[in-house]
Amino acid sequence: MSSRRLMICALLVLGGCMTAPLDGSPRVQTAAQARRADLPNAVAAPLRDLNILQSTIPDTLLAAVHAPYGRPPTLTCEWLVAEILPLNGALGPDLEEARIDDHTLGERASEAMLGAIAGAASDTLPLNSWIREISGSNRHDKLISAAITAGQIRRAYLKGLGESRGCAPPARPNHP
Repeated sequence: MSSRRLMICALLVLGGCMTAPLDGSPRVQTAAQARRADLPNAVAAPLRDLNILQSTIPDTLLAAVHAPYGRPPTLTCEWLVAEILPLNGALGPDLEEARIDDHTLGERASEAMLGAIAGAASDTLPLNSWIREISGSNRHDKLISAAITAGQIRRAYLKGLGESRGCAPPARPNHP
């Protein structure tokens, strides 16, 4: 058995065990983000290219895609918090809450190495860009990106409503 076939078989076995993001976070990730998350995700890049392994899009983000500016049935601070917290879980912290700092040299080197590993693993598939298109992997990545954008818009809209009602964070932006 050739080394290429052996690697593909190993990836299929590895992929059969994965249903959630490998880093344990509930955050939804595009294929490019997943490739740089950790070593198992980098090695599993061909499974994402074949659309065998997909990031699951949380229901809260799918709902945001359909109605990012949907009016709440009852506009209370408690309801807004109940809507915002699942969005925070799916998207990660909001811009005002995120710790923004430069990546250390080690973190940048690690991301570059994981990207190189993912690229090498994806190179085991000939005509990779065509495979991503035919398998539906590109379409799924576009849906993930749209869901992330809609979720961010929904969260900002809900926080604006919370601020207009005088709610406390997280139902409104956390002003310094």
